[in-house]
Amino acid sequence: MTHAGGNAGASRGPGVSKDSPDGNRGYMLLTVKDLSAWLNVKPSTLYLWAAQGKIPCRKIHGVLRFEPDAITTWLRSFDSVPKETLPPLTRHSNRDVDQLLEAAKRQVYTPAREKPDKDRA
Repeated sequence: MTHAGGNAGASRGPGVSKDSPDGNRGYMLLTVKDLSAWLNVKPSTLYLWAAQGKIPCRKIHGVLRFEPDAITTWLRSFDSVPKETLPPLTRHSNRDVDQLLEAAKRQVYTPAREKPDKDRA
């Protein structure tokens, strides 16, 4: 996949530019379309994340742009999240589940015992 000014298969992602005429090594800013393709997320998701401040971006004359280095740093920040954030799953025996299902069936399928009305009899 080649992006404007980018190197196909660059390890940093799309948008890496060549040396500028003044000799400085710079980067092209990514568009929503570029970043959407790179991250494989919908453009609407990127707009939402940007509005919520969840992703680093710049707004230039009302148009969102993304710096490849900032996005790479942002992506790497997820690597440092502890893997064990959820408590361990405790397994209950099938007997507990079976008893719960039986109780629910009895409650739903067994009619309440009422005295028959004279109108029904």
